[in-house]
Amino acid sequence: MGGIGGCIALIVVGAVLTFASDWKMDGVNLDVVGLIMMAAGALGLAVYASVFKRRRTTAALPVVDETRRDGF
Repeated sequence: MGGIGGCIALIVVGAVLTFASDWKMDGVNLDVVGLIMMAAGALGLAVYASVFKRRRTTAALPVVDETRRDGF
């Protein structure tokens, strides 16, 4: 999943599975699956924010003085 929207969608789907569903599946605990999905979404969001923050910082551009010194 890519980007902030994918991470938030993963968190939302995990929360729905954990807190809002009463489905029962043999051999699968949907509460644990939802918690894992929420954790993965939160981790992805943190990583994406970290990379995005690092990408936003730019090196300072050099200042060029273009004033003419010959009097014109």
